[in-house]
Amino acid sequence: MVLTGFRGTGKSAVGRCLSFRLGLPLFETDRMIEEESGESIPAIFASRGEAHFRALERGVVAGLPADNCVVSTGGGAVLDPVNVAAIRRGSTVFLLTADPQTIEARTLGSNRPPLTTLPPREEVAALLAKRKNSYLAAADFCLDTTGRAPGESADALLSLLEGGVAGGDDTSGATAFLAQAAGTVSSRTGHLTRRYAVIGSPSRHSRGPALYTHLFAKYVLDATYTWVEWPDLARILTHLRHLDFRGISVTIPFKEGVVQAVDEPDDDVIAIGAANTVLFCCGTTYAFNTDWIGVREPLVHCKGGRAVVVGAGGAAAAAVYALLDLGMDVKVANRTYDRGEQLATRMGCRAIPLQGIGSSAPDVIVNATPVGMAPDTAVPFDTTILTPDMTVFDLVYTPPDTPLIRAARARGCRVIPGTEMFIHQARAQFRHFTGIDLSPDEMRGVI
Repeated sequence: MVLTGFRGTGKSAVGRCLSFRLGLPLFETDRMIEEESGESIPAIFASRGEAHFRALERGVVAGLPADNCVVSTGGGAVLDPVNVAAIRRGSTVFLLTADPQTIEARTLGSNRPPLTTLPPREEVAALLAKRKNSYLAAADFCLDTTGRAPGESADALLSLLEGGVAGGDDTSGATAFLAQAAGTVSSRTGHLTRRYAVIGSPSRHSRGPALYTHLFAKYVLDATYTWVEWPDLARILTHLRHLDFRGISVTIPFKEGVVQAVDEPDDDVIAIGAANTVLFCCGTTYAFNTDWIGVREPLVHCKGGRAVVVGAGGAAAAAVYALLDLGMDVKVANRTYDRGEQLATRMGCRAIPLQGIGSSAPDVIVNATPVGMAPDTAVPFDTTILTPDMTVFDLVYTPPDTPLIRAARARGCRVIPGTEMFIHQARAQFRHFTGIDLSPDEMRGVI
């Protein structure tokens, strides 16, 4: 059991209670750092700075026992993906939270060094906001300790350990729905197993289940991942909440509709108007978009060029957002001109007819439609306009060698298959889901 969270949320006190009640040793990483260095944490910060403290922290985290213990570790530790990979391995991670006023009251008079120049309450609020996504990613479960004594918080965690999170009012209905709409879920699932899925209509073509099953095993995470294929987004979300799913990957046709169905879409989601990643944590539903990262990273060499995005859906919006971030002159070409114009106007660029791609002389063409994926195995535009100086990026990744990719390669274009987008968006999504950061090459090798 690993307890983490911001200072003042009760990690050490709750950890001591759990250690006593479970008869397991307690490892407090801050105390271990002081013992190993022979200095107090304030002295380490004063003499050698935070960077040195974090290096010591990484070493201590790497040396933690593999099992049969309770660990209390500072909230700063889980900002480092290397620490998260070590902490999460074979563990269940509990994020302890408290409101800023409680944190301020509990830490009043502490000798811990400030991390900003802000007054205490403002520092707490600023750091909680800055660290929020890292905290959410690193946690399996959350517990709000506001108004709870350490023993009460320990009781709540012990109850969760014994029985898991209680289901909603319609758990049986949700289970029946999952049996009808989802792929096979591992029979090893326990009450602490975190559950993930890709949702869409269709979704069973997704590589997500194979990818995540491999990664969960590699990093020794008690988690499963399946597909859920159903045409009604509201029903999917309702049932997955009842079954305490931890996170979902979102695919066609739900990327835009899911934005209105979550509690907290992040800034990228709001700007793009679409999400492909949803996280259920601490009683709140969060949405992120990693598709734009998947488009941006393979095209970083094209900064400042001219680009055409084919399509007008959620993936197209993410592509436009990525290309604008690279400083490119972007045009939107869609089969239905009016819909393409709506996207272009919203994103601050221009729309052109689908037949006008060639005359716009693009350096980059991004196909952000599902054309090329079975059963629609055509090409999304007239490929006779392609020239060898163009880069063609097809976001369709099943199959990896689409009709558009084959046509572009035959005309001498530089081609980027959809697997490259999948690699970079999946890497970012995996970090949202787990706090672990794979290198692009590692993710590429897995895929």
